[in-house]
Amino acid sequence: MYTGRGPSSDAMHLGHLIPFMFCKWLQEVFNVPLIIQLTDDEKAIWKNLNIEDAIKLAYANARDIIACGFNPEKTFIFSNLEHIGNNSAFYQNMIRIQKCVTFNQVKGIFGFGDSDPIAKIAFPPTQAAPAISGSFPFIFKDAKVHCLIPCAIDQDPYFRMTRDVTPRLGFPKPALLHATFFPALQGSKTKMSASDSNTAIFLTDTAKQIKNKINKHAFSGGQATVEEHRQLGGNCEVDISYQWLRFFLEDDEQLEQIRKVSLALIVLILSLKQNRMIEISADCCVVYEKQLKLYHTPCTIVYIAKDFL
Repeated sequence: MYTGRGPSSDAMHLGHLIPFMFCKWLQEVFNVPLIIQLTDDEKAIWKNLNIEDAIKLAYANARDIIACGFNPEKTFIFSNLEHIGNNSAFYQNMIRIQKCVTFNQVKGIFGFGDSDPIAKIAFPPTQAAPAISGSFPFIFKDAKVHCLIPCAIDQDPYFRMTRDVTPRLGFPKPALLHATFFPALQGSKTKMSASDSNTAIFLTDTAKQIKNKINKHAFSGGQATVEEHRQLGGNCEVDISYQWLRFFLEDDEQLEQIRKVSLALIVLILSLKQNRMIEISADCCVVYEKQLKLYHTPCTIVYIAKDFL
């Protein structure tokens, strides 16, 4: 299993957690190894960051990811800027992928223009390479393992390209599971963004900050007046409290019951879910450098090919 994160800020928000929470569940259920790529090189290119700053962001985001509770014996998290130079198999697969994709193809897939730096054009194979088990011989040896990629839907172009290339290199096509965008506080049609702190709940936010953001900025599906609300009820399709419960409330029957009852109940249930958000933030604060390096060490994954083939 493979997923990743482009570290563009020093803290992740709830929207970034969705693929990782799903990966944790899949890892527990199927007992499979997980590769997590931190594309600090991508952010250094697109955000014009210093290399050193991009690596620092990768380590900061790794703390948030580790706080999800992955099995350290079956999880490998790596920074592109630090790892690729020490993994010749990974780099060799990058070159093989680059040879399979023409300049016209990469322009058509990603919309690159003539004024874009060549670093942007060269990056897609870097994100594609972890989908090939041969990129990690210290984990998978010579096994050609099928890869599942849970990811946000905006990453689809990278892996459509990957699916076209991997059979030509003698490896199976990766399978994808897309996650929809997590809505911002401002409404169900908006996207939570790390660049605007008022749209997002960050994993480093305190309990007080979380409460204030929800109370002040969360878009309500309530009617204009109390009378209208009693008569018509809340509009769950636009209410952020309800939309967030669609992601975090595991009981579908309870979710449907909430939808049928009232907006007031939604707010009460959300207050319970805030406790989980606070717990996640607290977990992030207790991850130390020693634990961080454990997940960055290639030899930590226990993998037996016959168990997964």
